[in-house]
Amino acid sequence: MARIREFDTESAVEAAMNTFRLNGYDGTSIQDLVEATGVGRGSLYAAFGSKEGLYLAAMDRYRERYALPLVELLRDGAPGRELLREVLVAAVDEIVLDGSRRACLMVGAAVGRTGHDPQVSAHVQSTSDMLEDALGHVVKEAQADGQLSAKYDARVLARYLVMTMHGLRVMGAISPDRESLMAVAEVALDTLDRPSLS
Repeated sequence: MARIREFDTESAVEAAMNTFRLNGYDGTSIQDLVEATGVGRGSLYAAFGSKEGLYLAAMDRYRERYALPLVELLRDGAPGRELLREVLVAAVDEIVLDGSRRACLMVGAAVGRTGHDPQVSAHVQSTSDMLEDALGHVVKEAQADGQLSAKYDARVLARYLVMTMHGLRVMGAISPDRESLMAVAEVALDTLDRPSLS
């Protein structure tokens, strides 16, 4: 008979996610994960197979915690430009409220892992596509309503917004100053209103 796992898997994944955000994949050892989760090395391997397996589980948790609620917000039905501003303000507020200056797990994975880890690459790509799809839908409707300039393709503008949000998280990890981050968010919104991005 299989032994019942004697720890809270969700709590362990949450703790691992935060550790990976603070230290990155390469900067996080198995011992770091043991200490962060309070779960023994053998139990972690039994549950997740490897450090990479726990990292993938942490990426799933990150998507559930941050990306999926954002997608739901974008389906709110509010006027497009207002909704996009709400998304950027929410991103800035989350960064500022996080006093530990944790990095975005997806940005860290994209920079440090996608070049040599196909599973991580696929995960980052699918999450990015999901965000771009949701943002693209809002942008396209806002363009049709005349709220935003239609000079550029909605998908390109959606990708620009995803890049802006990732950039805000990188900046926030360096200096989580709300005024500075909001200034960038306002520039991004102003850019969407212009007939040209030049």
